[in-house]
Amino acid sequence: MKLLFVVDPLAGLKPHKDSSVAMMRAAAARGHEVHAAEAAQLYIRLGTACADCDALEIFPDDTWYRILRRREWRLADFDAVVMRTDPPVDTDYLLATHLLGIAEANGARVLNRPSALRDFNEKLVILNFPQFIAPTLVAAARVEIEAFLLEHRDIIVKPLTEMGGAGVFRLTHTDPNRNAILETLTRHGRRPIMAQRYLPEIMDGDKRILLIDGEIIPFALARIPQPGETRGNLAAGGTARAQPLSDRDREIAEAIAPWAKDHGIFLAGLDVIGVCLTEINVTSPTGFQEITAQTGVDVAARFIEAVEHA
Repeated sequence: MKLLFVVDPLAGLKPHKDSSVAMMRAAAARGHEVHAAEAAQLYIRLGTACADCDALEIFPDDTWYRILRRREWRLADFDAVVMRTDPPVDTDYLLATHLLGIAEANGARVLNRPSALRDFNEKLVILNFPQFIAPTLVAAARVEIEAFLLEHRDIIVKPLTEMGGAGVFRLTHTDPNRNAILETLTRHGRRPIMAQRYLPEIMDGDKRILLIDGEIIPFALARIPQPGETRGNLAAGGTARAQPLSDRDREIAEAIAPWAKDHGIFLAGLDVIGVCLTEINVTSPTGFQEITAQTGVDVAARFIEAVEHA
């Protein structure tokens, strides 16, 4: 197969932890051609979606790639185009999904589907599964958020477009920065944010559960917060512990897996704290390398195998 990975700049990817690197290594190990491009290198010429793509040679060490050549390709000439650009889901990201949508209309196979990347905000999408979530509010008005805080006493507030724990705050009524935090996150009441009841089970980890083409990886990656921190995200300093899925984890995953597959979400990362679903990551779910290193389950190889057989 000839595969294109639409990623952030290659030089900034971390070979020891980045799931995109693991995917490319697994693809190369199985004899596939690996190409890469950034979202800004996508374009449409005479109605055809193209990109200036780097053909890569992939290595197992820290110097993990070499660019062999760059040339223009029609996206439809690839067996699969894997969209792995990190959030924020801003105007540039959304425009890239529109270009990938044109590629799909040209006959390209894009994973995840561009329409799914646009339609399913990673925070808001949990509202499709109310049976699994903690009390949740989405609002821009401070009066609504304050009322939610008064009811639940201890809450988490977060923006709807970020990743890696960016902009996530724990709030109580005694927090002297409460007003400033809400003004900043909501842009003075002009942008909705999400508020959720604080889940003390975060101390046992924010669990990442991976779904690949409707199949459930049997281990979750629990991201454990640092002392004094309420965010388990690895980007926020959390430590990673792979563990078997609990009965509740599997119940949530089994409910969401067929829905994700039906909606063109080939790869999803479910975030679960305690018994509550908190996010469904569809842009660039991570955790592949940590799960593989701790359990021996080669998640990246499973991903490439699924691409081969789908």
